[in-house]
Amino acid sequence: MSSASRTPMWWSHAAARSWTCAPAPAEARAFHAALPGYGPTPLVELPSLADELDLSRVFVKDESARLGLPAFKALGATWAVHRALEGRAAGAVTLVCATDGNHGRAVARTARLLGERAHVFVPQGVHPDAVRAIAAEQADVTRVRGPYDDAVRRAAEAAAAPDAILIQDSAWPGYEQVPAWIVEGYATLCAEIDAQLATAEAGLPGLVAVPVGVGSLAQAVVTHYRSRPSGPPPALLSVEPDSAACVLESLAHDELRTVTTGETTMAGLNCGTPSSLAWPVLRGGLDAAIAVTDADSARAAATLAALGVSCGPCGAAPLAGIRAALTGPGAQDRRTLLGLDRDSVVVLLSTEGAAANPQLPEVGHT
Repeated sequence: MSSASRTPMWWSHAAARSWTCAPAPAEARAFHAALPGYGPTPLVELPSLADELDLSRVFVKDESARLGLPAFKALGATWAVHRALEGRAAGAVTLVCATDGNHGRAVARTARLLGERAHVFVPQGVHPDAVRAIAAEQADVTRVRGPYDDAVRRAAEAAAAPDAILIQDSAWPGYEQVPAWIVEGYATLCAEIDAQLATAEAGLPGLVAVPVGVGSLAQAVVTHYRSRPSGPPPALLSVEPDSAACVLESLAHDELRTVTTGETTMAGLNCGTPSSLAWPVLRGGLDAAIAVTDADSARAAATLAALGVSCGPCGAAPLAGIRAALTGPGAQDRRTLLGLDRDSVVVLLSTEGAAANPQLPEVGHT
């Protein structure tokens, strides 16, 4: 069933654009700019999508090649590792994390470049090619026969060893400093978008759509746009797999909740529990949350590929989400709530390239 013929899983918050917060620290962007190989990733304008969605302009932030990796995660990993090692006494350390693919590879790459070790825990459902890419960064890889949340628990246990540091992109009570640094790193992406929209003479976006796993990237996006001192605030839309919609479920019940995840081609978003650090920011500043099917994501990925943007299922989720929001039963009400019309500019965050998390022939059989 296509998104145009069904009512999507949807949550909305009419007062989100009046919610404000403090801006993220600015030091991470200067740090990234000094890294070898750094350059802003493209912001690609796609007029055919604007025509399809009855909007003025649609841009896609293409994260298929970020610091030599096929996803945005290096922004958070490099900054968090830098801060975690800053001022630490000399001596070898092991950087530990759990991952659905991209974060683990970014941590492993960072460790290798710094001459440190990495130990990465990978849950079921991640493509063998993605696991091999992590191992190719000289990381120790442990496969976990369970979902992402189980891999996070195993990583946290392993990081209790001497000379080990947990570099996890999800927070929970008692573990918040490193995830906060990771979110600060993601803010570089938002600053790039500001500059690129200005160059394109596009003005401020009317809506930004972001894929959500535990919510750390969405936290960075909300923080960026809800801390602006002037200008009309954009609507912010989060997009999740319908089989792992932990943020939408939490928002719908106004409390942080854990969901039982299913199988999805959107492996990097297959998370059962929102980050405790992200949760209050998402609850306050998101205008809406929507869940999409694997079929929706596959159609969106095919569209973007035909338009020259390489993206995996997670990267295609924002296009799938805005299509689901702006078509089908109730579409006009959702468009009105998001404040969109034919003069609106929309930015979609494509967080990974097609090489980041290849699709399994049969999801879950690895």
